[in-house]
Parts: sequence; C-alpha cells; structure tokens
Amino acid sequence: MNKLMRGMVIGGLAAAVVSGATLATAAQSSNTAGGAAKAKSKNLIVLIGDGMGPAQISAARYYQQYTKNISHLNLDPYYVGQATTYADRGEDGGTVVSGIVTDSASAGTAFATGHKTYNAGISVSNEDVSKPFASIIEAAESTGKATGLVTTARITHATPAVYASHVRSRDNEAAIASQYLESGVDVLMGGGKQFFVTKDEKGKRSDKNILGDFTAKGYIVVENTSALSKLTSKNDKVLGLFGSSHVAYVPDRTAEIPSLSQMTAKALNILSADKDGFVIMIEGGRIDHAGHANDLPTLVQEALDFDAAFKTAIDFAKKDGNTSVVVTADHETGGLSLSRDNIYEINIDLWDKQKHSSESIAASLEAAQTAEEIRSIVTQNTWITDLTDEEVAQIMAGDGSSYKREGAYNAVVSKRLLVGWSGHGHSAVDVGIWAYGPIADQVRGQVDNTQIAKAGAATLGLDLNKRSSELQSKYVYPKFKISRDNEVLYPASALVKALGGSYTGNATTAKLTLQKNTLNVNLTAGTATFNGKAASYTVDVDNGVLYLPLGAFSQLKGTTLKWDSLSERISLR
Repeated sequence: MNKLMRGMVIGGLAAAVVSGATLATAAQSSNTAGGAAKAKSKNLIVLIGDGMGPAQISAARYYQQYTKNISHLNLDPYYVGQATTYADRGEDGGTVVSGIVTDSASAGTAFATGHKTYNAGISVSNEDVSKPFASIIEAAESTGKATGLVTTARITHATPAVYASHVRSRDNEAAIASQYLESGVDVLMGGGKQFFVTKDEKGKRSDKNILGDFTAKGYIVVENTSALSKLTSKNDKVLGLFGSSHVAYVPDRTAEIPSLSQMTAKALNILSADKDGFVIMIEGGRIDHAGHANDLPTLVQEALDFDAAFKTAIDFAKKDGNTSVVVTADHETGGLSLSRDNIYEINIDLWDKQKHSSESIAASLEAAQTAEEIRSIVTQNTWITDLTDEEVAQIMAGDGSSYKREGAYNAVVSKRLLVGWSGHGHSAVDVGIWAYGPIADQVRGQVDNTQIAKAGAATLGLDLNKRSSELQSKYVYPKFKISRDNEVLYPASALVKALGGSYTGNATTAKLTLQKNTLNVNLTAGTATFNGKAASYTVDVDNGVLYLPLGAFSQLKGTTLKWDSLSERISLR
C-alpha cells in the first residue's frame, strides 16, 4: 500500500470513528460542552481498569467460574455499554501516528477532562503551545468537594496524573508529584515514592525531598497497611505511598502492602466525611502491566483485585444513596486471546499454578547462565517440571523485546495455558462501561471515552469549561528547545498567538505583534528590533521555525512571564 493510500485509509477510519462517536453521543446529556448542569448525585466514584479489555474481563470471570465456582464478577450486573478509546494524531519517536491506538495519558485525558489529546499528553491540548484542560477532580475541588486518587500503579503514573496535573509528557513524574501538592486533592494513594524523594534517598528527584512539603500542608504520610488501618475519617489529608515504584502485584504482596480494596475503603471513609460530597478515581493500574508483560496468571489476579475494589465502592454507593459510580478502561493491553494454535480449548486448570509474577523472577532469569538454572527457576515458580530443551533455549534467547527472558518465559507459559498475545503493547478495541446511579443513563450504549467526563460533570452539576478557563488564564505549556548556551527558547509564531498576538513572516523576516508592541526579526542576520529600537535577543531558526527567549515575549506582553522548568510551563500571572 503506498503512503497516499495508507493515509486515506487511516483518515477514513478516523473519520468513521469520529462519526460513530458523534452519533452515539448526540442523545447524551446537554452537558456535552462541559458546562454546569443541575446536580443529580452528591458523590462520584470513577474506577479505571487500566488495560482491561473484553478478553481480560472474560479471563477473570472464567477463572472464578472454574476455580472458585463463582459464576459472575461483581462488575457484571452493572454493564451498560462500551467506549471508543482513540486519541488525537501525534508523534511517536518522531513518526506521525494516527492516534487510533491510544496510551493511558491521552485516554485518561479524555475521560478525565472530556477532551482528546495526543499520546503522552497529560490533560493538555494538542498544540505547539498547549492549554491545560480541567479534570472533573479539579472542577470538584473548586466547588469545595473532597477529592481522591487511588491506584496500584505509581500515583504519578498517567491515569491518576490526568486528574490533578498538567504536563506535555507523562514521563515528567517529578513535576506531577509537585503539582499534586498544589492541586488540593485530599487523598492520594498508590506507589511512586521515588518521585517524592531525592536521588540520594534512592529516588528520582534532582531538586529536593517534597514529603515534608506535604506534611506541612496537613497530609499524613503512610507507607504500609498497618499505618493505613490506623487512619480515621478525621485524617482529611492523606498521602499513601506503598512502594518506591508501583504497588507490588497481588501474588507478590506481603501483608503490609494493602490491596486496592483496602485503599478504596479507607479513602471512601475519609472523603465521605465532607458534607459537600466527593469525587474519587480508583485505578487497577497493574492489570495493564501484566498485560504488557504477557503474564496471564498475574493479570487475572490484578483484575480480581480491581473487581473486589469495585465491590467496596458499589456497596458504599448503595448504602449512601447519593453516589454515582462509573467504571471503564483506558484501552486493552497485549492483544489477549483466550485460545490459540487452532485448539478449541484453554487449560484453565493451570491458571492458578504460577506462584509469583513473572516480574518477580525476571532478574533471576536474566542472570541465569545454564539450562539447569533456567529449569530450576521455572520449576520453583510454576507447575512445569518438564521444560523441554526447545523451551529452555527460547527463554535463554529472550523474546526480542524489552522484556527479554521474562517475555520469553511468559510466551512459554502462555502456550501451555493455551492463550495468545498480539504483542507487548496496547490495542484499539473498544472497552466496557459499567455504571450505577444517575450517571448510568448518560453512558449507555456505544459512546466515546470523553463522555465519561461529561456525564460525570453533568451528574454532579460541575462546570468543566469554567475551571478550564481559570487554568488557561494561569499557564501555557509550550514546546521548547535549549540552546548550546543553555538558554530556553520557544517557537515564536505559536507562542505569540497563544498570548493573543499575531505573527507574520517569511524565510528572511518575521513580525510579532502583541497589544501595542511590535518585534521585528531579521532571520538571516539574527537581529531584532522592538518598537523600532535595537533589541538584544537570541534569534534561533531551526528547520524554518523561529525560536526566541522568554524575555522577548515578556517585553511584547508588557508583563513578566515566568518559566517553570520542572513543569515545563509558562506562568502568565
């Protein structure tokens, strides 16, 4: 297929997806633009099964049916529809991608804010100078409601991040942690301690330990189940960090690492004490990670951990009588298939025979020097005592991905379980929606993932647009480059327009106008004049794009603009 034809196919598919989403949401709430509506619920609980596609749900259900004689998941009675997951067009390693296959950042931005963005963007628009989009948590916070974020991933990971921070790249987790401090979110629970402490403390921060800053703002910091259990509803601000990175997988946890259900119960106990109500997002973050690794036994345990947390949430909602609950996923992970090799069977009797996650033995597999060592590691963790020479060789060679021998181990296990995977990435399949309370009628049938945020706002009577406007008056998030002299430079045309000015130019000259000020730039000579007088600015032209330092834009605007190097944003006031 030539490039033109491929572009036409991708464009046509994207148009069809958009058209389908438009038709599906046409009959939805009048709040589709994010404006305020009359409240129908006091509280909202959003649960996200990261990477939890239809096959993941089926696998968890089959496991319960055949190993525990339980016929349904807790989720099952509340199924109302399915959501599309596609993102905006964007770049991936310099290559333009359609966005049809989303990542957690763009999908999360959609169901947190009601807006699409590019893969990796955290609640910002898809522009060279991005604008922040407010999430339902931020809108709730501004009205006095209590708010919370709970996850089994790092608390700074993409899904929780989209609800209370804004950065151009999800990888900027130190900035996300710092933005939580100013977000006002009352309860934060998950892993990710490394982004709150310095490199000298085995963390990732290059500036300072910010745990003291949270304590100074009234947060109680807890790091294990014992400390979590001692919290009461009077402890209205909590930062729970239950791992340096992600919270341990279910089969690898000790008693001092809380389950998602335990975190959920405590968070609800704390937040429900607020008379104004609350909004909370609860994520089963490691369903996705097990899917990436192609570790089915661990994936099933993570899905059931999520289902147990849902039961905790739905039991609360039913008892409370004024709480809406909505559940969905950001995408499917791994391309899981519950059969393979043209065999009409799955060996479900073996699904509970793996003792610990593949992650727990990955280092040992990599360090193994002999076939005997590989056999010993596999036997200790599984039912497999007859590993063939071919399987040993397969594991030792690795699977050619970043998962190396862990990936090959999971391939061997998966073949014996009779399940398949398309790879280690995400797929573009629709994901399920489950709901309870007044929100349910607004997310029925086939909808786009942006409808989750819009329906939540309508149910609570929140105005997403108003909160977005407030944020956009404070910050912009530009692309930028750093010169050889370590000076930060910004795309002139995009930034002056974002500030409300205009830009005209050609290959040799450029004119920037803002308010009553004019900046003329000679791109060839590298010189500039401000209101007719010589100005001393760095002038950088890169692939035909003019870049200028922040001082030039401050002078044009007549105010001092400030660059926040951690969050990579410009403060407008």
